[in-house]
Amino acid sequence: MAAWKWPAAPLSNPLAEVAAVALLCPLFLAAAWWNGFPFVFFDTGAYVLEGLAHFFVPERAAVYSLFLYYAGAKTSLWTVAAAQCLIVAFVLTEFARAVAPRTGLWKLLGIGVLLLFFTSLPWFAADIEPDSLTAALAMAIYLLAFHARAMGWLRGALLLAVAAFATAVHPSHLGLSAGLAITLAALWLVAVIWPRLGLPRPNALLPAFSFALGLALVLAANYSLTHKIFVSRSGPVFLFARLVGEGIAKQTLDEICPTRPLKLCAVKDKLPPTADDWLWGPESPFNDLGRFKGTERESAIVVGESWRRHPLASFGLGLWPALDQFFMVRTGDGIAPQQWVLDPEFRHFMPKQFAAYSAARQQRGLVRFEAVNVVHVTIAFLSLFWLGLILWRAASRKRRHEATLPAYVFLALIGNALVCGIFSGPHDRYQSRLIWLAVAVLLLLARPPRAFGLLRPVESGT
Repeated sequence: MAAWKWPAAPLSNPLAEVAAVALLCPLFLAAAWWNGFPFVFFDTGAYVLEGLAHFFVPERAAVYSLFLYYAGAKTSLWTVAAAQCLIVAFVLTEFARAVAPRTGLWKLLGIGVLLLFFTSLPWFAADIEPDSLTAALAMAIYLLAFHARAMGWLRGALLLAVAAFATAVHPSHLGLSAGLAITLAALWLVAVIWPRLGLPRPNALLPAFSFALGLALVLAANYSLTHKIFVSRSGPVFLFARLVGEGIAKQTLDEICPTRPLKLCAVKDKLPPTADDWLWGPESPFNDLGRFKGTERESAIVVGESWRRHPLASFGLGLWPALDQFFMVRTGDGIAPQQWVLDPEFRHFMPKQFAAYSAARQQRGLVRFEAVNVVHVTIAFLSLFWLGLILWRAASRKRRHEATLPAYVFLALIGNALVCGIFSGPHDRYQSRLIWLAVAVLLLLARPPRAFGLLRPVESGT
């Protein structure tokens, strides 16, 4: 075992590696500690209901719900938040070891402190939501694709497990994982066919395998709750909701209702103006039609007809929400008092945690993000600009291997925006859950300035 070098403590030393994970984990929990309780979202109650009561909720990922159950949510949500932070800390440490091998323990902890105060990381890592693992998914797939051989079998196996689990905890993660795996496979194929291009040749098998394992987890979890095998029963409904917001659903229903007597035909003139109003509005006709279970089949019919009759509008209009989604990076979306949604689940399934949950700053309306986002959004956009500059310089100088990491980060951000913008509609939390990765990459790649670094060496003498 390599000697411990104090104070550098390189991450190549297993002791420093373990210490980094152990110290980053409580650091990422700091915002939740300040809050007095792990952060919760509107969807948290549905995950609790599905996981602790084993009651299938079509619009929520069964894998994450069962994770709550096995991680001890009934006893304490702190164990869930700690497990999530541990996963993020582990993946970030392995990411640092791979992309910046000279990174020491203290530099990584310093980066962790900067991410704590200047990015959205701590607001997601300790949030009882699948969004906590989006960035971990992107980092794990990158490591499997470009650094698997150097990591060794144990780290590789752990990262494969993380990638598979993170893929399965949310439908958008399933789409992101599939998109990354397909793109990496295409890159490998191009690099093999045209070696003169000098493109990196990633390991395309491991990302594809992680996606396959994640898909298997989804099927297994859904079967455990319903005794039926399927991927999703809410996808068509979310797609229909997006078409509602864009006016395409009304147009399609006007065309098909004379020949197809659907239940949706009766409400086509009462469709609300946005997808969120259709899905979550208290006065939405969606509630009267049986919500997800009652509209799944007809939603799929309308979506299919809209794509057949209006392909350009159905796809093209979906790109605008994706473009909006890419730039929506504000922190704090949904971190607000939510007793009207969550109180019943806490009282019924986690009564011993109800007092702490109610006393948290979030539930008392004491968490504000106006000033926070002045900093977070500014840093997010600056990081995108600087990362783009690094990518452009590397590409223009034909240093393709130097361009790989920034290009991958942009690929993950664009893929995330496409999946969420097209299938669900833009919300700040979808992109802010991942944007901190761009900041982390810049901090890891940053080099300390050298005195007179721009001056050429001058020979002494005459």
